[in-house]
Amino acid sequence: MKSVFRKFGWIALCAGMAAMAAKAQDEKRSRIDVENYVIDAQINPDTQTLAARVAVRFIPLDDQTTSATFELNNNLNISKIADEHGGSINGQRNQQENSVRLTFNSPLPKGQATTVTFNYDGRLTGSEESPIYGIKFAAIQNDYAFLLYPSRWFPVSGYTADRFTSTIKVTVPAGFQVIGSGSGSNTGNVWTYEFTKPSFPGDIAVVKGQPVKNSSESITTTLWFRGNAATQANAYGAATAQMVNYFTSIYGLAPYANMTIVETTDGAPNGYAAPGVLYLSPQSIAKDVNVNVLANQIARQWWEIAVSPVNRNHIWLENGMALYSEALWTEHEKGATAMEDRMKDTGITALTMDNVPLIQAARLEDYSPEYWALTASKGAVVVEMLRNTMGDDKFFKALKAFQQQSAWKSATTEDFRKACEAAMGEELRYFFIQWVESNSAPEFKLEYTIFRTTKGFRVQGRISQDLDTFRMPVDLKIDTEGNPETKRIEVMGTSSEFSVETFGKPKKVTIDPGHKVLRMSPEVRVEVAIRRGEQLAAVSEYAEALKEYQKALDTQRNSSMAHFRVAQIFFAQHNYQSAANEFREVENGDMQPKWLDVWTHIYLGNIFDITGQRERAVNEYTQAQRTRDNTQGAQETVGKYLHEPYKEASHEAV
Repeated sequence: MKSVFRKFGWIALCAGMAAMAAKAQDEKRSRIDVENYVIDAQINPDTQTLAARVAVRFIPLDDQTTSATFELNNNLNISKIADEHGGSINGQRNQQENSVRLTFNSPLPKGQATTVTFNYDGRLTGSEESPIYGIKFAAIQNDYAFLLYPSRWFPVSGYTADRFTSTIKVTVPAGFQVIGSGSGSNTGNVWTYEFTKPSFPGDIAVVKGQPVKNSSESITTTLWFRGNAATQANAYGAATAQMVNYFTSIYGLAPYANMTIVETTDGAPNGYAAPGVLYLSPQSIAKDVNVNVLANQIARQWWEIAVSPVNRNHIWLENGMALYSEALWTEHEKGATAMEDRMKDTGITALTMDNVPLIQAARLEDYSPEYWALTASKGAVVVEMLRNTMGDDKFFKALKAFQQQSAWKSATTEDFRKACEAAMGEELRYFFIQWVESNSAPEFKLEYTIFRTTKGFRVQGRISQDLDTFRMPVDLKIDTEGNPETKRIEVMGTSSEFSVETFGKPKKVTIDPGHKVLRMSPEVRVEVAIRRGEQLAAVSEYAEALKEYQKALDTQRNSSMAHFRVAQIFFAQHNYQSAANEFREVENGDMQPKWLDVWTHIYLGNIFDITGQRERAVNEYTQAQRTRDNTQGAQETVGKYLHEPYKEASHEAV
């Protein structure tokens, strides 16, 4: 998924880890469990302002609690914080962390609920600095508004972990409506939403006009799309119904069958899920339904809303299962081969994070490329390997059982493992040690000898790798003069022997032919280095990105993809001669993937247009047109530049 991320180098990561560790120590001294919010808010689209009074009921988890920290958007100005008797509470703002630390007049008893009330106001246009740098989670405009949980528009404790109930009352001007989660009602301009199950119902939208209601497959979807996006509403409604029914067949009954989908704005995340409500950005609402974003967010009704991680170290259960649900939809729609290709590509992204185990995800910055590579991509690959280990019947049985056992609760990796073991009928501790608690991936080496026997042939050999504690079932494929033979080998430790009988004469032996195991190889190292470079380039860390691309070229000099990415950086830096040289190297390389052909010609045409060589530019665009490749809308782009010359501007990444 494309998003704008904070520039995030490894030095910053180490510094951020130290800061988060200090913050964690501070919060450990004042742990609280938020139970309920009562929010009374007024939203004024004309002034783009929010004013709110929020009563937070929470339970101190430690003896003699003297302080508590809540996260609150820096752009909101606190006028008063009061205890349940109306007495003032001192609050100290921390701008760096978008937080306020409350110091109580007297210690709070452990386990006894108390309520504090915040009064605050401020302007949230969407142009202010967000608590998650570069991503809009709140925007109040003249004709619409949305306030999402990550924006910390209300005081937040235990972000993404501490589940709560809520009553949210919002007053808006005449002509506007408010969308929220739970049971809703309105009296005039006041809209109230009550949510009685512990979850994350802290998101609202303010809309005008009338929605599109789509009823398909016994499911009604209400869509609040604006402008051109409104023409796609029925298509998105129909796709939503199909996906809800499909995921219901896998995970059990949905928390919400009927969904509401709200369009946000440019700069917001491509997709965001609230209980019963999805938020989609304009860039994710395409002419053809963006099935990946839609499937991911719908799946989060189960893997975030109904069941969520007990803390951010377990957030792979949420992000990994949401991304894996995308892949399951791909498999459902396009078959096993498409699923295999999808998971192979996801594995490349997963391998870009090789220094943090899944179970330590709290070390990473929210919404950073590293965060998604670990918690989503590696999480999804781990789920796929678990499926391959357990077999489909037991795997899907475990998913449904886990959802039923953990409904409307926080869960841990241990809870998930136990559900899998109950369905499997055997322990899976070894699997979780290898893939969740460790951060290494094997690189297999295969040695074998072929013997003739009285009944045919025998392939006898050894699989070796350098991880001493490794244990994993691995498939072997033996191509013969007849039908291919397959066998599953239990690889344990650094060396595992095998013996396979075949009728036909063996011609080739392939280990893990379906790429079911997350593993390294010389080819994979090239792809991983390129993917790391892409992540760094996405946050404009061009020097570091070039180092990664060079690693790929050091291993495989004719990698057209590596040359292409280098050329794109030179192009972005307006170093057009160097860019042109690298684009020519693309053409001299392996030309994989095939779409590099069309986009290399487009970029060369852009360079010639910029340098005043229109005839040469048209020649490149014509060559691009002849490929008939329309990857990322290439042919529409070609038509545009054949009609009028390219002018220097930000270029869409491919």
